[in-house]
Amino acid sequence: MRLESELKGVLAQAPMSMASLAEDLPERVIEEALKVIKVEPVRRRALPAETVIWLVIGMALLRERCIQAVVSHLGLAKGGYRTVSSSAIVQARDRLGEQPMAALFAYTGNEWALKSAEQHKWRNLTVFGADGTSLRVADTPENEAGFGRPSSARHRGQSGYPQVRLVGLMALRSHLLYGAALGRFDCGERTLAKKLWYLLPDGSLVILDRGFIDYALFHDVMTSGKDRHFLTRAKKNLKWRILRALGPGDFLVELSLSRASRKERPELPEKIVVRAIQYQRKGFQPQTLLTSLVDTEAYPADEVRVLYHERWELELGYDEIKTHTLEREESLRCKTPERVRQEIWGLLIGYNLVRRQIEKFAENNKLHPLRVSFRAALLLVRNICLSAATGVGSIRKLIEEMNDQMKLLVLPERREERSYPRTVKIKMSNYKRNPGRARGSALI
Repeated sequence: MRLESELKGVLAQAPMSMASLAEDLPERVIEEALKVIKVEPVRRRALPAETVIWLVIGMALLRERCIQAVVSHLGLAKGGYRTVSSSAIVQARDRLGEQPMAALFAYTGNEWALKSAEQHKWRNLTVFGADGTSLRVADTPENEAGFGRPSSARHRGQSGYPQVRLVGLMALRSHLLYGAALGRFDCGERTLAKKLWYLLPDGSLVILDRGFIDYALFHDVMTSGKDRHFLTRAKKNLKWRILRALGPGDFLVELSLSRASRKERPELPEKIVVRAIQYQRKGFQPQTLLTSLVDTEAYPADEVRVLYHERWELELGYDEIKTHTLEREESLRCKTPERVRQEIWGLLIGYNLVRRQIEKFAENNKLHPLRVSFRAALLLVRNICLSAATGVGSIRKLIEEMNDQMKLLVLPERREERSYPRTVKIKMSNYKRNPGRARGSALI
């Protein structure tokens, strides 16, 4: 497939090259998202609300550019304005707030991630993964009060930056994010994840890190819908009673309600029955998987063992967001909590937009979505966005060059036999964290 056919819309629509992405976020969707805020006064603005939405998304896709440069490169200034001041941008973002961005992200999850999961089922189940991560934010008093700052090693004191806790729900076989919950750093991942379980559709499987092991979670997933299942790795100290063997290393077991869970949720049953599947990879300790997939004929143990390791696709997705999209910058841009949350929703929308283009490219070329390089696709989007401001001739030249490099988008088949154990490559410094200079202090 040639890029020229995909990028013709770049030349005809505004805001410049973002319009090729805007096909997936049509005007009616943006208008619906904007209904959650007050209608702007009838006056000509350089940055109306619908344009600010693309500015926030552009802040993620053009991470290396300052915000004013993002406005310029994407051609976002309206009403005859050629430039927009920093203060006007801040005021426009504050008028927009975070709710429209959260609503737009929810749209991308429902329309893209859910449908993608339907297309890439495992034994007639849609496959999702849930896990948490953290994002550093600008070191300001407002952000520290709003999000908290993690402690570091005893000899280093506090962390250098406040941090946001994020828990994501991802369609594992395409890396499209289905849902997300944000909170303070000291808010536990399981607490935030409770906001996401209602999103799981009937006929689905969610693969979890063992840090999410919770009796109430197991019960809720199994009983709150039709044919909803979980799969996780058991902790070493978790106790159960074997009811009967289902096959080699495969057992039906009974879990008992803990005192803490009984106190918190007295309506929970005293026992639940799940399946325990043992396995051991060469060079690693034996492990046990816990799952509600108790039907051995419908869900063979060997396939479940292999399926569990798709949980790492979520880690790869977080790497695509933090390492590639954010360019491993020290922190997010914004200095106040609401703008930070707005920025994060824009980041997640931008990530899903790139992933959406990847899925369409993969479908047209009869490839699996994970065979397409996210990094190469992201750089392609950035190059188009930046070249759009320099004229038609530059875009045509870029298209010609990219046609010769299309093979860079397609990754080789994965070699499943490879193994990379976790190791520490860089030793943390023994020096204490620099607490910074107090405001108003003199330079020496």
